[in-house]
Order: sequence, then C-alpha cells, then structure tokens
Amino acid sequence: MKTRETQHMSLRTVVVVAVGAVTSQGDTAKALWDGVRAGHVAIDPVEHLPMSDYNTRIGGEVRSPVAPSPIADEVGGFRDRAFDFAFAAATEAMEAAGALVAEVAPHDRAIVLGTCNAGLLSTLEWLGDDGVGAGTPELAMFGPPQAIAESLAAHFQCAGPVFSVNTACAAGANAIGYAADLIALGRADMVLAGGTDALSDVAYAGFNSLGSLSPTPAAPYQDKRTGLSLGEGSGMLVLTSAELAAAAEVEPLCVIRGYGLSADGYHPTAPRPDGTGAARAIRSAIEWAGLRDSDIGYVNSHGTGTPRNDSAEAKATRLALGDAADSVPVSSSKSMIGHLLGAAGAVEAIITVGAMRNGVLPPTANLVRADPECVLDHIPVSPRLGKIDHAISNNFAFAGANASVVFSERAAEPTRVERSRVVVTGTGAVGAAGLDVRAALRAVTEGRDCTQVDDGVRLGLIDTDPSDHLTRREARRMDRLGLLSTFAASRALAEAGADLIADDPDRVGVVFGTGLGPMEAMEQFVRPLRAEGVAAANPAVFPNTVYNAAAGSVATLLGALGPTSTVTSGHAAGANALCYGYDMVSLGRATAILATAADTLTPLVVRGYRRLGLPMGPHDTFALAEGGAAVMLERYDNAVRRGATVYAEVLGHATASDARGVGRTDPTGSAVERAMRAALDAAGLTPGDIAEVWTNEVGLPAFDEPENQALHRLFGDNAPQRIAAKRALGEQLGTGGLLAAALAACDRPDRGVALVNSSSLGGTHISIVLAPLTD
Repeated sequence: MKTRETQHMSLRTVVVVAVGAVTSQGDTAKALWDGVRAGHVAIDPVEHLPMSDYNTRIGGEVRSPVAPSPIADEVGGFRDRAFDFAFAAATEAMEAAGALVAEVAPHDRAIVLGTCNAGLLSTLEWLGDDGVGAGTPELAMFGPPQAIAESLAAHFQCAGPVFSVNTACAAGANAIGYAADLIALGRADMVLAGGTDALSDVAYAGFNSLGSLSPTPAAPYQDKRTGLSLGEGSGMLVLTSAELAAAAEVEPLCVIRGYGLSADGYHPTAPRPDGTGAARAIRSAIEWAGLRDSDIGYVNSHGTGTPRNDSAEAKATRLALGDAADSVPVSSSKSMIGHLLGAAGAVEAIITVGAMRNGVLPPTANLVRADPECVLDHIPVSPRLGKIDHAISNNFAFAGANASVVFSERAAEPTRVERSRVVVTGTGAVGAAGLDVRAALRAVTEGRDCTQVDDGVRLGLIDTDPSDHLTRREARRMDRLGLLSTFAASRALAEAGADLIADDPDRVGVVFGTGLGPMEAMEQFVRPLRAEGVAAANPAVFPNTVYNAAAGSVATLLGALGPTSTVTSGHAAGANALCYGYDMVSLGRATAILATAADTLTPLVVRGYRRLGLPMGPHDTFALAEGGAAVMLERYDNAVRRGATVYAEVLGHATASDARGVGRTDPTGSAVERAMRAALDAAGLTPGDIAEVWTNEVGLPAFDEPENQALHRLFGDNAPQRIAAKRALGEQLGTGGLLAAALAACDRPDRGVALVNSSSLGGTHISIVLAPLTD
C-alpha cells in the first residue's frame, strides 16, 4: 500500500470546442446568437399550453420544429419536450465537435446534465388526469433528471461518468462547472454538458402563485419591472482539454477558467437581500480563474426581472467586482428568451461565449430606465461593441443556490494545486433501522430484515418522525425530504463538532443527492392543480418542488454557506454527492462538505416501481426503502487542527457507465469493473489491499449478477468480505450508496480498507475507497 501524502498536481486546461442550442430564437446556436446580438425579443403568446388562468399569456416558447428524441419509441410515442430539446442541442454540439469525438474513446466521454423540471412532462403523462399513475408504466422511468443524462449517454456512447445536476435555475451553470472539473482532473477527456427544461402548466401555476410572472416581456433592472418571463429550450457544450483539442486540430471557442458555487442559507425562494451569498460565488469563480476583478470585461447576469432578485444581484455584482462594477458591461439574456430554468445557465453560457468571440455584447432588450437600486454599467435596448478577454455568467436559484462561470479567450498557464487529504469526521442517518448510523450498522451486522410488508409489498419505512428532533420553526417550511436530510446532516455535524461551521461558515458547503427528489411535494402541488385548477396552486408548497430545496434547508438550518450543489444520479445519487464533495474539499474549494442524501416513499412512488414489474412481494428479495444519510468530509489538516475524531479517510473514487439507456445495464458488468479498478488506481491500491466490499446488491438478479461477475474478475477466488447492506435495510433509492459509505467509515473491530459500490439501476456505477486513518 502506498504512503498517503498531500499531492501536488497540475490541472488540465479546459476548453469549449462546440455548442448547440434550441430556444425561442430558433433551433440552432447560431439562431440563438443572431437573435440576442440583435436584441430581438422572442417572448410571445404561448401556443401549446392553455394560458387563460395565469397573470401572463407569454413565454419564450420553442416554435421551431424539433425532431422527436429516441425515448418516444420507448413510451408509446409520447414526446417529452425536455428530452426533444436536449437531444437536438446535443446533436448539434456533438456534430460540430465531430473530429474530436472520433478521437475520444467511449470510456473517456462523459455527460453532466443540468435541469430543473427534468422529465416532468413524462411524469404528468404517467399520472394521467386522475393522478393515480395509470399511464404507460415506462413513462415513470423518464421523469427523474438522470433519465435524460443516461438517455444521452446511450445515444452518444458516453461510457465515462454520467451525472445529472439539479440546482434549479443554477443547474445549467453548475453542470458546466462540474464538467470542467471532470476534464481538469482527468476523469474524462470529453464532456457533453448543459441543460434542458420545457414549459409546463406546473411551472406556470407555481410562478403564478408566487406572483412572479410579468404580463409583458421581462425587463430586468427596469425601475418598474413587473416580474419574469418563463422560457424553454436547451443549451449544450462540448468540453475537452486544450491538449486534446490541439491534437485533434480543433480550434477551441474559449477556455473555462473557473467557476464558483455558494449557498445563501436564507430563504426557500428569495435571495439574500444584501447580495452577499451570490457575491461569494462570483468572487470564488474569479479567484479560481486566477483573475482580478478588473480583468472581467462582461457580465451575463442572472437578471430575471423580479424586484428582489435584480436588486440583490446588483448588490452582489458590486460586492464581487468592487470599483470595477462601474465600468464592467452587464446584460440579461432573459429579456429576449425568457427564464429557461435549469437550461438558463447553459444557454446563457453560450451567449457569453458568443459575445467574447464576436466582440458584440448583447443588450438587456427591454431596459429603458434602470432602478436606482440596480445601477451598473447596463447595456440597454441595443448591443454594444466591445473586445473582451474574460467574461462571467451568473445564475442564482431557489433554495439559495448560486453558480458563476468564468470564460476566457485564451488559456493561462496550467493551474497547479495542492490536493488535500480528505477524511470523514461525522456521520448521520435515519431509516427503517432507526435514527443513527450505528443502528443501521447493527441491523446489517446481525442480518436483521428492517423491512415490513405493507399492502402486499416489502418496504423499508421510517416509523419515527424526524421533525420531533427539530424545533417547530426549523421544521415548518420543510417537506419530508427536507426533514430527513436535515436530520441526518445535523447528526453528522454534531459528531464532527459545531465549531467546524462556526469557525468559517463560508468554507463549509452542502452537496445533496437524491434519486427521485421532491415526490411528496410535487404530488401535494399537482393534485389540487389538476382537480381544481390554477387557483388551487399552493405558493407554500411550490418552493419544495425543486430538487435542491432540501440542500437549501440544510444550509439554512446549519449555517453552511460554502459551495452547494444537488446531484440527482438516480439510485447512485448519494455516492455521487460524496464524490463531488470529496473533489471540492481535496481541491481546496471548501474546508468541509456535508455530503447528504435522502429519498422518501409515497404510494405513487411505490406504484410506479410495482407497475414496472419489479418483484417486491412478501417473499421477494427486493424491497424499496426510504431514508436519509450524511457524511462530513473535511480536510485532514483542518480536522487535526480542531482535534476532531477521524472515522476514515476517503482515498479515491471513480465512475463508469454502461451507456445502454434508462433501466438497462450491461450483463457482463464491464462498467462496474472499470469503476472499481479506476477507484483503486486513484487510491494507489491493488485488489489485494481491499478487506471488504460494500456491494450494491439489491435483490434483483439483472442488476446484481453483473456486479458479481465484475467482482470475480477483479478479485478472483480470493475475494474479500462482501457486505450487502441493502439486503437488511432495503433499497433506499438515492441514499443507499452514501449510507454504505457511512457504515464503512464506522469504527469496527478488524475493519480494513473498504470498497463501496453504488449503481443507478440505469447503468451509472460509482466506486469509492475508504480506509481507517493511518500516517
């Protein structure tokens, strides 16, 4: 076993080589750029949805014909616009990058997909008008965000890491930043990154209930602005390293110099009024890029057109840029295409790249007279000529998630970083076994079945209300997903020590993982909407329908204001949260990250799985479960400084994908094996160093047998101890992988180096290596 020391490494320079877009401006990236550079407002009366009951009739609707995505054949011909847009934009981008794509092996191609509503239209079609889930069973599989990512992976043969990100309206920008990390760290050679979202009655009803919709096209920063305009579409970018682009003789469009994330920790929907939360993301992006405030030549702002958002963003821009804020041109693309929610960051990134390459800065089309609280160097009504070397694109979201990305015309010297050791200093859990990690460990050790039969189905249900452990004020705005995640996170923080956040809240972040997301809140919002109409849309429930609401609850409750993200990689989401958190801490983006995960069961969720034909009866071995888990990841040197108890060290991780599509896996287990071998390589270990494997075994032969084959090829006849935690605890959807890591970190007699496996049940496989701390 190699000695573990702090590592120094050079990050690869990340470049954008191709883009694709579908928006209300047209069905190509060129149409998008031509429209916004001319200041053309493509926000018109919406034609494909009934609009009579809203405070507006308009939106940035895609009118151009778009080819049906491949999933239409799998769901009886139903067309989900979010899928259609994503495939159209991705096809344009991948074809434009053709020479490079041909040079990169499928195993080195990755996908990071950002979205807010994901396949909501598929879910609504499955629910039907009566809301009981009587539609085509397969439709339910295409609702979660990971379904879009894994569908793209199959189509474009991307067998490397395949992830989905759902930080609401910051998701597209977050996806680009995460993709840049994959390239910089050498986890992939090419990444298709971007976002997609489609207009829906749910989105319109939700924003209408909040009083956020403008009856006229949005006028960000205007003195008497009246709200936002919704839009739809997709933006996709192809990222690679500067070295590979040069080898393939592909001219980069620009360089991604850095990105920043932060949490407001303030309110479910409103931004922190003083702009300090958003300013941290902007400053972090600029600092990571190695630039000064005065180097930024253009800001493509979030600029929604709502009173509170625009004024807070103007303050954030001033806080982040200082004196340079008086002379840095700022504009909002949403004035011309509407707010594309999870796709906004990706589409606006493409516009930002266009501004740099063409020397034309697009305007805020409807801005005539700026609000005195929003005074910046605005570009009103008409475009402005201007040569810029560095630009920043900002996106801020519900639940206080902020993301900023810095683009540059040219590359700087390769960034050299010190990679810190990352340790586990706290764990937390809630599930069918009880209210802490040790209860779950006892159940696994004893081989005790924690599931129960409910209406003929084996389920792992929580019989204790986590809200009993929070104050009424803390719990009053949370749905059950938020309660489970905050309970587990607060337990992990208690173990790690509250001083960790108190010492420097800006350096402690939250990464939340969930497989299905806010199903309970979505049901509570949609049912009255379908039964009684728009007037029944509940503004108190709507904020919890975004996937990252739970992450916002954790950040607000615990005061963790550092980088925040929500990853939604299906049943592997919790493991994904740990991996992303590990990378952030090891690279120095944060001192510590609370990796959390949660999923809940509702009757409709159970019905969805049953209708897919999964064996869940009293005598079957597969059981769905609900639960929450959390792991505090901390820099080793900081843990030593605080005198914290260290439970384990994370030595490395890796992800590989089958690239066969939603619900399909490779029966040979090839990708599982690749993930395990790559994780061992990252940890500097060999198979002989592994003492135990926490398997992904769920009781479904189609998913368990490939892992068994991969384990046999990796370890041969001398296999280490296998621990199948899900046999005792049930399949906790997106929580299981993170919980297994927490269990592996527990101090146990004779424990050794552990390999933890987690799979999405859709072909995305993650392996993590943890070990007792040694020096």
